[in-house]
Amino acid sequence: MRTASASLALGFGDIDAAMLAEVGGKAANLGELTRAGLPVPPGCCLTTRAYHRVAEGAGLKEVIAELAGTAATDTPALAELAGRARALLLQAPVPEEVRAAIAGCYARLGEGAAVAVRSSATAEDLPYASFAGQQDTYLNVVGVEAVQDAVRRCWASLWTDRAVAYRASNGIDHAGVRLAVVLQRMVEAEVAGVMFTANPVTGRRREAVIDAAPGLGEAVVSGAVNPDRFVVDLASTRIVERRIGDKRVAIRSLPGGGTERIETPSDEPCLTDERVRALAALGARVEDHYGSPQDTEWAIDAHGTLWLTQARPITTLYPVPETTRDGLRVYFSVNVVQGVMRPFTPMGMAAFKLVSAGAAALCGFPPADRLAGAPIMAEAGQRVFLDITPAVRSRAGRMILPRMLAVGEARAGVIFQQVAQDPRLSVTSTSMLPLIRTAMRAAGRVGAPERVALALARPRAALAFTRRLGDKLEARLAISPDATAEQRLDHAERVLRGTFPTILSIMPIAIAGYAGLGLAGKLSGAKGEQLQAVLRSLPNNPTTEMDLELWHLAREIAADPEAAGQFRSARVSELADAYERGELRAQRAVAGFLSRYGHRGVAEIDLGMPRWSDEPAHILGVLANYLRLDNEDLAPDAMFARGAQEAERAVRTIVAMAAAKGRRRGRLAAFALRRTRMFAGLRELPKYYAVEVLAAVRRSMRVVGEELVAKDVLDSADDVYFLDLRETRQALTGGSLRELVAGRRAAYEQEVRRRHVPRMLLSDGTEPEALAVRAEAGEGGLTGTPASAGTVTGTARVVLDPTGAHLEPGEILVAPSTDPGWTPLFLTAGGLVMEMGGSMSHGAVVAREYGIPAVVGVADATHVIVTGATITVDGSGGIVSVAG
Repeated sequence: MRTASASLALGFGDIDAAMLAEVGGKAANLGELTRAGLPVPPGCCLTTRAYHRVAEGAGLKEVIAELAGTAATDTPALAELAGRARALLLQAPVPEEVRAAIAGCYARLGEGAAVAVRSSATAEDLPYASFAGQQDTYLNVVGVEAVQDAVRRCWASLWTDRAVAYRASNGIDHAGVRLAVVLQRMVEAEVAGVMFTANPVTGRRREAVIDAAPGLGEAVVSGAVNPDRFVVDLASTRIVERRIGDKRVAIRSLPGGGTERIETPSDEPCLTDERVRALAALGARVEDHYGSPQDTEWAIDAHGTLWLTQARPITTLYPVPETTRDGLRVYFSVNVVQGVMRPFTPMGMAAFKLVSAGAAALCGFPPADRLAGAPIMAEAGQRVFLDITPAVRSRAGRMILPRMLAVGEARAGVIFQQVAQDPRLSVTSTSMLPLIRTAMRAAGRVGAPERVALALARPRAALAFTRRLGDKLEARLAISPDATAEQRLDHAERVLRGTFPTILSIMPIAIAGYAGLGLAGKLSGAKGEQLQAVLRSLPNNPTTEMDLELWHLAREIAADPEAAGQFRSARVSELADAYERGELRAQRAVAGFLSRYGHRGVAEIDLGMPRWSDEPAHILGVLANYLRLDNEDLAPDAMFARGAQEAERAVRTIVAMAAAKGRRRGRLAAFALRRTRMFAGLRELPKYYAVEVLAAVRRSMRVVGEELVAKDVLDSADDVYFLDLRETRQALTGGSLRELVAGRRAAYEQEVRRRHVPRMLLSDGTEPEALAVRAEAGEGGLTGTPASAGTVTGTARVVLDPTGAHLEPGEILVAPSTDPGWTPLFLTAGGLVMEMGGSMSHGAVVAREYGIPAVVGVADATHVIVTGATITVDGSGGIVSVAG
């Protein structure tokens, strides 16, 4: 490799693979594109060693140390420290050999050349964070002194407020970042812009989106202009969409250096169809070169030559599940419907695969490899998806699945209907028989006919059956403390495989309860809120029983002045430390609660996630929050009692409505609603038992992890959750897996930061929801699915993770979704807004039982609504109004 002065200056063609990480994303990409024969303007790069020399003399260590201790949410402090870092760099002396290297780079591009001086950070163009626009670029720089100054300002731009905030929010170490500087000959662009080789809005792969405007591309990149937009199918080069912008501003180079903005309004396209197709073809070449969708910048000069000035990966696209199946596939997110937006740990994913294998076997389709899971299961972004293509392409699926989704994940039902209109997903199966046979086979194996008959004829015996099932499950989970690691793995596989068939036998009883509600509605003519009221404060729901027990524990603490004082004065971390030492004033009471409910937790369907018994800080924080509620009328037990009274009044009203149409109707409606009140609460019991299974296996796998630590395979027993079951068994023979675990932990942490998980995803990358037309509820209004009747106005509290979350009594909880780990927050919430879910989703059910107004399935609620905003939740109309 040829190098210039002090190995600081490199031509694009001179960059080899060993230098890519050091040089930085942009420079590395441009070097690769040059070698690949793609049209990149001539240029060279001052590597990160030059920056390092200057930064060493700037005295940044103190600032970086302070940044390391500053929270990502403390924007003012981050901005102040970023400003100090910039000032230090701008004042720092530049070593003579570095100045010589800059001059050498510039000289190679020709005397008096006009160049772009562009930043290229080592933390740029990462697989999960592009850092697009976080550092600065200077255009049409002419003369060596102007270039020297622009390079210095580029170095300082590593510490812009936005760059520092971006690194902090993405968990990137400030001490480890470096910045190379690219000097690139300016293209005197007649037209320029950006091109994505996948649609960044819909996610569709191999569909280029081109934004173009006259002059330099800075006008498009900075958002200063309303550009022309073209969408091109890369496979056929067909232009599928064109939108002509007004292009009121153009940025052009000035003689002698610098740029100017000129007014150039035009309603004529700035690209011909031929040039649009040529751009798309170039984009396809760049994507093929890198093997992933790319975000590029381009320019066309006065001679009509097309140049690439930048290429970086598109980091916002959701990954597509790998498949060997032909044709377009449709995937449905299990994470979304379960309210778990986090990724799964590898062990959690392995457990889910085994559970799915048990479910497939129940339906008569046992997979050849049980550890690989059911064929319907897919993985993307470390999250679980189901391949529902057969349902989309069958008449039976199109009839049944939307109705199921309507009660569990309402917005997904709407999207399903839209997906079904895609001509690529036409119906290929018109017979109902396969579905009927499968349903009857599964129903027979879980004893559904007998369970329904028992629920109707002997309700108390049916409830006793659910309790006996829990006892049997507990016995099945028991394992000897002396069991070997191999025996623990065998036991884990056995119980996980049998979980689904076992707990599913409860569902026919719960379904009988909801069927009773539907029957009563038909007999009486009652609808909507009248029927919803029957579901208030349902008995036999383990989640609400847990939440009320937690409330009673808070009341017990409040009655003890010393315990209450400790909870009110100490931080949550201090309470957790006291509990671990056995010094909590309410130690025995808290331990009693955790002995019964400690298997629960946030994202509890992931075996790899800690339980409350592992990390009790969340529960201790919730208890501290409960002690702030001093209005007895808002006490959860009082609200639950009022809800039960309202439910009984609703039952009497509906029975009277049915009786007015005939005495037999009235008696039958009364019978049906008694079964509803008795059994509908069991909806939560299968998941409760499933989580018990997962918690027991988690404990057992930790013992295996301890053995792997003893064998010097892992550093920590908890590292076992970043292996799957097959790898764990193989690891017992020895050999370090530290590097594998470290890589998976890093990938997991990256995925944890992902904010958006699609409800549905097509195998070509399209997110159907992005194509859906969102209904508007008027100015300031958001629409969703009515979930719990009533109207409340209050202060919004946006919560993305319930762990450590603080909710003032009466505040309205705004969340992406919820699972039982969230429900302690419901006890003091004045209302609920969720991005996910349907009228029968977990959050909706619990909100109804607590009598708090709720709207679910509100698209982008956590983005549109901000903490502190005053909002009104209309749980009957499904409308959330945000005060202007």
